[in-house]
Amino acid sequence: MEVVQVSPRLFTTSTADNETRTIPIPPELVRLLRAHIKKYGTTPDGRIFQTARGGIIQDSAYSAVWAEARKTALTEAQHRSPLGRRPYDLRHAAVSLWLNSGVPATEVARRAGHGVAVLLKIYAHCIDGQADAANQRITDALGANNTEPEPDGEEDGDSEQPFLSGEPVDSFDGDHVAVDEVQDPVPADA
Repeated sequence: MEVVQVSPRLFTTSTADNETRTIPIPPELVRLLRAHIKKYGTTPDGRIFQTARGGIIQDSAYSAVWAEARKTALTEAQHRSPLGRRPYDLRHAAVSLWLNSGVPATEVARRAGHGVAVLLKIYAHCIDGQADAANQRITDALGANNTEPEPDGEEDGDSEQPFLSGEPVDSFDGDHVAVDEVQDPVPADA
């Protein structure tokens, strides 16, 4: 990876096709990269990581250092597990963290260098099961923070039988509504 520029919140690098790609990064990572570059410099072609003689680090060297780092940093049980088995696993962990932190998929795709469709195909399992968080964000966006308890004593904001257009829906499980047909509440001749 060739570093073109490290600015307060952006990391600019060149891609395999010699194009420049700018990646937004958190200020803490900028600080770490700048410290690393200040201490070790870059190679003449701009790579951040190099051998002691300025050469290209071979895959076998990465693997040996990575294996030692895992052994040092992880518990014995974690070390035996697949957790971070390969350096590439850090990329997967980062993308998963961003998605689970609520970073929009479009921004995660841009940072990871994926298209949104590819990102969602690979990482959809990471964002599954977040109905409660999504419902809260929608409620907050609508400004509907009703803190009064439900008439039947429930305090989760969901009634036992929700209604659309005055008609009960087919089923409700607390988070999801299944509706076979929803009537338009405005008559066609209005």
